[in-house]
Amino acid sequence: MSLLYKRIKDERLLRLIRKYLKTSMMLGGIESPRTEGTPQGSPLSPLRSNIMLDQLDRYLESKGYYFIRDADGFSIYTRSKYELKSIGNEIYVFLRERLELKINRAKSGIRRPLSLTVLGYRFTSRLETRRVT
Repeated sequence: MSLLYKRIKDERLLRLIRKYLKTSMMLGGIESPRTEGTPQGSPLSPLRSNIMLDQLDRYLESKGYYFIRDADGFSIYTRSKYELKSIGNEIYVFLRERLELKINRAKSGIRRPLSLTVLGYRFTSRLETRRVT
């Protein structure tokens, strides 16, 4: 919430977001208190992730890394296997310690850009772009 307070100046909107995040949820027909985070699929999820990961974007840009990020998913592209491991460890530590986030490894990753599929398009090393069906 502290990052939201820095970015959003409308107090009414901030109160509404806080209430939404504190709202209980239904699990198996039983009302349960929310323990952490934004519910998956929530309309607030893209807003919060974009605000949180803006710091990651700035960090990656300052390092000169090639990356793609959409909402709460991201991919970083490297030139070598050595860079892959080194950058992976660096970003893992940044997300865990500086942003206090958990990484969904199935959704995000650090890859060599030999063959890449993003949002339904495949990019290859031959500078071809193909629609994936």
